Amino acid sequence: MAFVLPAVFVNGKICKNSNMVSANDFFFPGLNKPGNTSNAQGSKVTPVNVNQLPGLNTLGISLVRIDYAPYGLNPPHTHPRATEVLVVVEGTLFVGFVTSNPADPNVKNKLFTKTLYPGDVFVFPEGLIHFQFNVGKTDAFVFAGLSSQNPGVITIANAVFGSDPPINLDVLTKAFQVDANVIKYLQAQFK
Repeated sequence: MAFVLPAVFVNGKICKNSNMVSANDFFFPGLNKPGNTSNAQGSKVTPVNVNQLPGLNTLGISLVRIDYAPYGLNPPHTHPRATEVLVVVEGTLFVGFVTSNPADPNVKNKLFTKTLYPGDVFVFPEGLIHFQFNVGKTDAFVFAGLSSQNPGVITIANAVFGSDPPINLDVLTKAFQVDANVIKYLQAQFK
């Protein structure tokens, strides 16, 4: 009687039986093709992580291609499990990240920004809110490497104003220190 080991579950993914692995588990075609930027943000992220490329499981790395229409935005977001290293291939981007809550309550969160051109590289530390904005009049695109096979992404506005069910109006009004009508307006943008 043969003993069969159960499947190994690593980082939220089941490792494929090594006898079933093929070259296609390590292959992803198409990053040479621009993503469709015809949307409200004017950007498209094409991820290549463990969900698209099973061979990345346990390797601690992934990447994305991000395309931007003129004045397109990859809105403020965070990767809870990865640092991001971005390289501009085409276009001019204004990028930045914000530090998280400082230990000293008298110190404000600090914004770090830079205008990037083709060939420039910028690092967004793990877990910090960051963004990229195409300030050019032409399309732009970048490649970015992430230090996790499953970096995750939380888009701040979508999470706060587009949750289902919505976050209580009193909570958001107090948190953002604005009139309730402002919160209602913002929530309506994500329905």
